[in-house]
Formats: sequence, structure tokens, C-alpha cells
Amino acid sequence: MRDFIVRWLTETTAPFWHSSLSIDQFVTALQETFHMVFFAMLFGGIWGFIQAIILLTTRPNGILPNAAIYHILNPIVNALRSLPFIILLIAVIPLTRSLVGTSIGTWAAIVPLTIYIGPYMGRLIETSLLEVNPGIVESAQAMGASPWQIIFRFIIPEARSSLILNLTTATISLIGATAMAGAVGGGGVGDLAISYGYQRFDNTAVYLTAFILILIVQLIQSTGDWLSRLR
Repeated sequence: MRDFIVRWLTETTAPFWHSSLSIDQFVTALQETFHMVFFAMLFGGIWGFIQAIILLTTRPNGILPNAAIYHILNPIVNALRSLPFIILLIAVIPLTRSLVGTSIGTWAAIVPLTIYIGPYMGRLIETSLLEVNPGIVESAQAMGASPWQIIFRFIIPEARSSLILNLTTATISLIGATAMAGAVGGGGVGDLAISYGYQRFDNTAVYLTAFILILIVQLIQSTGDWLSRLR
């Protein structure tokens, strides 16, 4: 499949391709970007979902109030969310090395990307769940539903549309972060924009990467909007 895409792009864009960047390099960078987004969303989504459920249930007016857990987890989430990604990227280099054995490359970039997107997604998921009408929770409690049943059979289904839109927003933010990861050798299209566009003054590489990122974001946003309207 990859060879087909490279061959097709080579044949169709050759007359207009005026860059030191090869099409093969460009396709490889796209694969790296998708790789980073997929795994960071997977790991960060699991972390964020667990975090959101804990915050939702242990808050003062939650299903299972627990002041100790809530007041410990809440500031930790706020602290992680307040760090600019480029600073976080550098700060967790020792952790990245201990986990993947290197601080350069796609897998190395996934570590700070996960730490960055996890708390962000957690807050977005928590916000979506809090938008559910309290009357639904009260009705579920009156029917004798357990806390897990209230969460998974009442709150989450009711928050479905909002969850999809917020996860779409998180995915788009993550794509922007993957481009920034290229500043420290994380790979992907951001790395191409820096190493070819900025360092080699190749305007074609800059415009191409910007166009592709805009196209991907538009596609993800349109897909998210469509899914949120489905019933």
C-alpha cells in the first residue's frame, strides 16, 4: 500500500514538485505522524477516561464522594495541563529514555505526547459527563442502579455526542503537538518542516506540510461532527 501511494504521488506530482524533500520521505513522515497520534490517543485516552471517571465519582456531589482522592488528583491534573508541551517534552526526557531506551524517534515522542494528552482528554471527558442532566443520575439511583451501572449505562450514553466532539478536539490538539515534537527529533511532518523547510530554506516543504496538516484536521473535524450527529 505504501509503495502504491509513493508511486502514485510521484507520477501525479512530479511536474510540480520542486523541493529537496523526496516523496518517499514525505510518505514516511505521514506514517510516523499517524503512528504517534494513534498510540498517544490510545494510551492517553485510557488514562484520561480513568481519570475522568475518578474525578466525576469522587467530587463533593458525585456518586461516591471522596474528598481525599479528589483533592489529590485534581491539582495533579491541573499541574500537568498547565505545562506547555515543548517544556514537557524536554522535562520527561529521562523518563522517556528509561521507558523506550532513547529520547529520539517516534516511540520516544509517544511518551511525552501521552503525558500531554492524558490530562487534557481527562478534563474534556469529565466536562462531557458533567453536562448530563442530574435528573438522569437521580432516576438511576432511584431504580437501584450501582455506581458502575449509572456511569456506563446512563451517563456515558447520554454524553455520547459531547464525548465525540471533545475527543475530536483532543485529537486535533494532539496533531499539533506531534508537529512540535519534530523540534527534538520526534519524526513526522513537523520534523520535515523544521529540517527541510526551516533549516534548508525549502518553502515547498513548509507549505506542503502545512497544507497536509490542515487537510487532516479538516477531515478529523468533519468526521467527528458527523459521528456526533448519529443516533
